[in-house]
Amino acid sequence: MRPLTDTLILGSFVNASQRERQNLTLPADLGELAWDKIDYLGWHDRKTPNLGLVVAEVDGAPVGILLRQTDSKIRSRPQCTWCEDIYIPNDVTFYSVKRSGQAGRNGNTVGTLVCANFECSSNVRKLPPVAYLGFDVEAARLQRIASLQERVANFVRDIRDGV
Repeated sequence: MRPLTDTLILGSFVNASQRERQNLTLPADLGELAWDKIDYLGWHDRKTPNLGLVVAEVDGAPVGILLRQTDSKIRSRPQCTWCEDIYIPNDVTFYSVKRSGQAGRNGNTVGTLVCANFECSSNVRKLPPVAYLGFDVEAARLQRIASLQERVANFVRDIRDGV
């Protein structure tokens, strides 16, 4: 992912009101991020812990979305729909996401299961176990990274377009 500035991040949110944008807090470690090792920027707002924020590169530009963490507990161990890691070491949370534009103002939302603290980028960068003799683990890792980028971009695009 390309490095982003505070202004680019705050101006990228497509499903947030002007007031919501003004009240957002940026990640504390923004200046220390290894941008080449993340596929999207995800964090929780320090003032509102159940509010998740994600900025992804979609069609060459940063697009941000607000995600609201639900209070309900999931009964079984879910799989993240973004990284699809079956050996996931972290929790997965259900988030509801308001669509942008008129659809969002009408209450149209989408739900998704995502790593609770947005660890997807580190999950897909781990080498997978060898599946069979001659299995190319590096190619599999690169495919997982590309798949994560595609799934996140498609989800964010769906929210942005308010379909």
